[in-house]
Amino acid sequence: MEYIRESNILSPSAFTLETLLESYNDGTVLFAKALVYDRGKGLKFNLGGYEAFMPNEEVYLTFDKEVKEAAIATRVNKFVCFIITDVKKDGAEYFFEISRKKAQQIAYDNYISNFVPGQIIPCCVTHIDRFGVFCDIGYGISALLPIDFISISRIQSPSDRFYVGQDIYACIKSCDKNGRIVLSHKELLGTWLENAAYFKAGTSTTGIVRSIESYGVFIELSPNLAGLAESCEGLAVGDVVNVYIKSILPDKMKIKLVVISTLKGEQFSPEIKYFRTEGVIDYWKYSTENCSKLVETVF
Repeated sequence: MEYIRESNILSPSAFTLETLLESYNDGTVLFAKALVYDRGKGLKFNLGGYEAFMPNEEVYLTFDKEVKEAAIATRVNKFVCFIITDVKKDGAEYFFEISRKKAQQIAYDNYISNFVPGQIIPCCVTHIDRFGVFCDIGYGISALLPIDFISISRIQSPSDRFYVGQDIYACIKSCDKNGRIVLSHKELLGTWLENAAYFKAGTSTTGIVRSIESYGVFIELSPNLAGLAESCEGLAVGDVVNVYIKSILPDKMKIKLVVISTLKGEQFSPEIKYFRTEGVIDYWKYSTENCSKLVETVF
């Protein structure tokens, strides 16, 4: 079984009575948009002119928590996966009962349960919170990407890096017996040397202010690389700046910068460049060989 995102699905299923009945017999996973939430009962669908209903208890696959009605209501006007669990006929009319939970269980058993720490997977950002982002890792099953695991360059909010609906890659940080999955992202964005190779001393570039300290200003050049400039009046976190690169010091993992100008009101998002998008990472070392500061991940 392969990854199919539920969020922002680009290829919704086409429905005819024949395909619906075949899907019921085969247990095929389908996709359709939820139209109405009947409070306390479930979601209503129209499958090519045929009514379908998904009870509350069939909307989410959960392992250790009760699903709130508010969460079920958020599925309205969004594509959801499902399998047909029952077909009823009244004269010439057909009515279908469907389950997202059972479709997700199929995806979990045949795809997601096989994940191992360090495995790189595609996913889609579905919700942004102050502590991290939730991602659809397949068929609407959600995993958490904590803010500290997003990039080496520190950010104030996950929204500084991602937006809802964005397709990204991540790697499995951990899986527990209750089905909770935690993701990491920074290991895919390159080491210090890999990022520094895109810059050269004596040139200028654009960056974004990420932190202002008493001894200087940290400016992000790429999601996994920041340089330090001397303190500068009028700067604020989030400002876009033009900087001159004075020096690049691999042994110390330092880049010395000079702020040339501030681009007030300008929008700038350093490009997310992936150095790996497949396979399994057992060990990742961000630090340069001779640097005393060790930044690494052991999966």
